[in-house]
Amino acid sequence: MTKQRTNPSAQRVPARSLVNPDVLKHIQSRSDWIAFGLIFHAWGLIFAAMALFAAFPNPLTFLLAIMIIGARQLGLAILMHDAAHNALFKTNKFNLIMSDIFCAWPQMARTDAYRRYHLQHHARTQQADDPDLILSAPFPITGKSLRRKMIRDLTGQTGYQQRKAQIISAFGPPGLTVIGRLKHFWQKLGPSVVANLVIFALCASLFHWSYYLMFWILPLITYHMAITRLRNIAEHAVVPDNNDPFRNARTTLASPLARLFLAPYWVNYHVEHHLLMHVPCYRLRAMHEALLAAGHGDKMEIAPNYFTVLRKACSKSDDQDRPGKIVHDGRRRVSGNFTEGFAEPPTA
Repeated sequence: MTKQRTNPSAQRVPARSLVNPDVLKHIQSRSDWIAFGLIFHAWGLIFAAMALFAAFPNPLTFLLAIMIIGARQLGLAILMHDAAHNALFKTNKFNLIMSDIFCAWPQMARTDAYRRYHLQHHARTQQADDPDLILSAPFPITGKSLRRKMIRDLTGQTGYQQRKAQIISAFGPPGLTVIGRLKHFWQKLGPSVVANLVIFALCASLFHWSYYLMFWILPLITYHMAITRLRNIAEHAVVPDNNDPFRNARTTLASPLARLFLAPYWVNYHVEHHLLMHVPCYRLRAMHEALLAAGHGDKMEIAPNYFTVLRKACSKSDDQDRPGKIVHDGRRRVSGNFTEGFAEPPTA
């Protein structure tokens, strides 16, 4: 059973108590070359998946492209997340600029807004005032409830509602003039409009204009939503102790297929990330191995795979299933955490 959120302040473990100084220096080191390589890798796979369908157009390659691109869209979000921690590139300025251009703006996000929101989550992980608690608090749920959520995600209902709320919010509060609304919209989403026009132009010039809708927008509001939900569940749902920094997050071991379609760029090493949030994603596996070698493995919440986590997250009996009404709070969502799901009653 998960221990209650009674900790008055989030616990922190001194970095030097986790690993030796030489290992610590290595895992905290940042590389601009690796960062550029990961961004290139993500976009390369996205356009390679489009090319695969262009060369062999059939339902199987269409589905495969949707899954690969949706996973890389999550991958870009993960790289933006690292940049929000100033952990992707060496300099803070480079983290913000490169993340916005290549990771955030294409997905209607902003690194600075995400940073302000997300650091609150790290400061108050799994506590009552954790802004991400909405993503883990309802669990465990029933299998029927998870199926409803996944159907909404995969059919685009979640993504559509989130983006609609984001666009409406971007036009500003009531009372603004038309010019005022347009200025507010451009301030909030102008760079994202430009980024998406560039993606549209690339799709049109390399393949066909429809590829932008099929292989950028469609994955973004369907498969990307579904695996983002699964990622959120794996990271903090039904953890054993909300007050223990080794056990209020979860590391989930991932196979090569899981890393391709579900958990890109080492996002599955979440205990490690919460213990030392400035470690770049490309050093998290080394940190995981160092923690095990230092004897911390028995203290850490580690799942052998994502199926194990989902079974635990859906452990409530179906006879307790009570479908609830979806509560949609678009303005809160777009204040920072663009990956946030619906605010739903625990039984929804």
